[in-house]
Amino acid sequence: MSTEHNAKSPDSTPTGAAYYALGVLTIVYSFNFIDRQLLAILQESIKADLGLKDSHLGLLTGFAFAAFYVTAGIPIARWADRANRRNIVALAVFIWSFMTSISGLAQNFVQLLLARIGVGVGEAGGSPPSHSMISDIFPPQKRATAMGLYSSGVNIGILFGFLLGGWLNEFFGWRVAFVVVGMPGILLAIVVRFTLSEPKRGQSEARVASATQPSLIEVLSVLWNRPSFRFLSMGAALNAFAGYATANWTASFMIRSHGMTTGELGTWLAVILGLGGAVGVIAGGYISDKLGRSDKRWYMWMPTLALIVGLPFTVAAFTVDEKYTALMCLIIPGIVMNSYLGNVIAMTHGLVGLSMRATASAVLFFIINIIGLGLGPWSVGILSDALTPTLGASALGMALFYIVPPIMVLSALCFYGASHKLQKDLSLVPD
Repeated sequence: MSTEHNAKSPDSTPTGAAYYALGVLTIVYSFNFIDRQLLAILQESIKADLGLKDSHLGLLTGFAFAAFYVTAGIPIARWADRANRRNIVALAVFIWSFMTSISGLAQNFVQLLLARIGVGVGEAGGSPPSHSMISDIFPPQKRATAMGLYSSGVNIGILFGFLLGGWLNEFFGWRVAFVVVGMPGILLAIVVRFTLSEPKRGQSEARVASATQPSLIEVLSVLWNRPSFRFLSMGAALNAFAGYATANWTASFMIRSHGMTTGELGTWLAVILGLGGAVGVIAGGYISDKLGRSDKRWYMWMPTLALIVGLPFTVAAFTVDEKYTALMCLIIPGIVMNSYLGNVIAMTHGLVGLSMRATASAVLFFIINIIGLGLGPWSVGILSDALTPTLGASALGMALFYIVPPIMVLSALCFYGASHKLQKDLSLVPD
């Protein structure tokens, strides 16, 4: 097992450089989700142009992307636990941005699938090293807030992905949208490489990382032996299942069931899922850090309560007849369903040693993405295809109704289960 030893107690106040690094990494994460989410607003046009089925679209936005994303994620994270994390992030941004741009050249399903696989492999190198860097520059008592700010990149990306994608598709078509959205990321890769510094591992804590990198088996063993991680990772995966299913199919649902255009819809969803979600994920981390000072269980109680609050509005969104009522019903789920992100990342890092953090993030996101991103959109697409012969244009809405609310309930139960184990597991000295 790797070991760590105490160092001089660090200053718990992050510097301006720390906040600059957090800002740049948040922008990187935003670009990650702009490129990832773009397909959701373009998929009706792509479906018509390339002659695809909903199951094809679910595969493109879900399992095919997720399978390569998570497969590449763990070896890249292992690399990040011993190498320069800034350089890995810069390379990752370049790769996924380039692959997003060439998605606009696809002439059939296979070509678009290969481009999406390239995006997935590139994006696998973004979060684990970024998480590790953030944990090294922000102390534990401010880490969920920092992770919440970083995780708001998901919703900022969704905002711009829907907004830019919707209007670019409206005026120029889906191919131009891919090229225009992908190219700026190449410039961002240069900014990362030449303006960020690689932080010293453990600089925000009174610990120094072992010179010997723990093996993957050691990291997996530590995580498995923390019951709270088993519960919180499954809660996060199921939350992501519901979230990705909703985010990836709501545009198509509103177009088919309510006759909206991509431009109008892109603006609405940018505000609801993008801006609203950013508020939720930042507030979730901040409130949990405040309440968690007296009781660490709040880090799991917060996402539990958020899912309970969002459940009835989610049910209504997929069943009401009026389009603006449906959009209004999505506001509360849009805010609360991402509030778990900063908490689960921060708690996962608190359960492992310094030299395990990037790998622990990759393991967490392997679980989240193979279940949430991989199965969420795909399962809705498969059920929608199965229901279409009898329900027609209403099939997609019913598929969302049958799948998303029950998954939210299961996720809430898992987070609640994690709360019972968390304090004991956090008290253990990292291995």
